Amino acid sequence: MSITTVGIIGAGTMGNGIAQVCATSGIHVVMVDISEAAVAKGIATVASSLERLIKKEKISAADRDAALARIKGSTSYDDLKASQLVIEAATENHDLKVKILKQIDAIVPADVIIASNTSSISITKLAAVTSRPERFIGMHFFNPVAMMALVEIIRGLQTSDATHEAVQTMAKALGKTPITVKNAPGFVVNRILVPMINEAFFVLSEGLATAEDIDAGMKLGCNQPIGPLALADMVGLDVCLAVMEVYLAEFGDSKYRPCPLLREMVAAGRLGRKTGRGVYQY
Repeated sequence: MSITTVGIIGAGTMGNGIAQVCATSGIHVVMVDISEAAVAKGIATVASSLERLIKKEKISAADRDAALARIKGSTSYDDLKASQLVIEAATENHDLKVKILKQIDAIVPADVIIASNTSSISITKLAAVTSRPERFIGMHFFNPVAMMALVEIIRGLQTSDATHEAVQTMAKALGKTPITVKNAPGFVVNRILVPMINEAFFVLSEGLATAEDIDAGMKLGCNQPIGPLALADMVGLDVCLAVMEVYLAEFGDSKYRPCPLLREMVAAGRLGRKTGRGVYQY
């Protein structure tokens, strides 16, 4: 199956990032959001990102113009009908995603593949709300999408080999490196990453070292580009806590208990960069 047009639901951080990598790879994009303002903001973000690439001499002005010409903004799901693949990239909320997926499923032709960019919600459960569970798959891009090489491709219990192969081929066409993952809470990367962040909070709360020294230790000792506490501030402490809560509930294993300090900071509204204060002050 050749994918030449991709529909994207959501013009926010992940949605516009996915739109950018598709458009710069020669794929036409229909980016849908609930308001004209949200769509315009998403396209403006792509334009700004491409402008930075011109300044770094990674692309030419002609490349930028060609990429932007391939992105059509819309507030109507009807415009998704010409897509071969539709990627849902809405907020990480189960009920919202189910509502959106049902809308997509009702409008696009039966042979269209539907993917979710979820980072934590069960692909098997999401697939079950559509009339084409064999044509449903997870495509978990990482932020910032333009920079990060990885795409986790998550197979639900119902996902067909043909769907997996088409999406894997498309991910490679975007210049990404896909890894195939079975459906499970947190998939692979976040399953390992978020408990590591949680453990860093335990180390901090026990007073074993300062936040700066914990982060320096992991950067210099494990060759990580950013320390786990600084990363938590970037991701959002509320997001880290929510993911740990999901793991604890889904696995029923006490090793996934969230650190009390993490809970306390979220309760205080210190969520990281987005609130100006988390582990660090911004």
